[in-house]
This record gives sequence, structure tokens and C-alpha cells, in this order.
Amino acid sequence: MMLSHYLAVSGILFTIGLFGVLTRRNIIGILMSIELMLNAANINFAAFNRFLYPGQHLGQVTVIFIITLAAAEVVVGLALVMAIYKNLKTVYVEKYNILKG
Repeated sequence: MMLSHYLAVSGILFTIGLFGVLTRRNIIGILMSIELMLNAANINFAAFNRFLYPGQHLGQVTVIFIITLAAAEVVVGLALVMAIYKNLKTVYVEKYNILKG
């Protein structure tokens, strides 16, 4: 497989994630779409590392760091969603006006 194949898959995955972020009303769906976008970036890091620096592992280390960061983001995001759901009894984004002053 060539680099262009990896970039095409990554671009399609990122586009699907971006579409999900822009069109979803459910906060859980938005968080899942953000994870798709982060995974598209991971594919790019791993692919560029494989083709540009085949003997080094900096791309894989970066991917592991991003996966760890994404896991922390999911934990914090779901904790916030659970706290807001406890008060508002909804997970739809348009109902979240509690941050307004």
C-alpha cells in the first residue's frame, strides 16, 4: 500500500467525524465523532512515520500519546455529560444552555 491510500482512508475517516460533529444533536454522538477525527490523525502519524522514517518509532509513540489523551478526554466528557444529565434529564446539545450567564 502506498502513502496515498493511508491518506485517503484518513481523510474519509476525518470527514465522517467532522460530519458527525456538525450534524449530531446527541452529545454522546459528538464525542464519538471527535474520537473518529483523532483516529484519522493517528493513521496519518503512523503512515508518515512508516514512509518517511522507517527505522524510527516517533510516529507510533505519538499515536500512543494521542490514544491516551483521547481516553482521558472521553472520561472527562462522559463525567460532564452524566453530571448535566442528572440535572437536565437530556443529552441533546440544544438543551444545554446552563453555561449561559
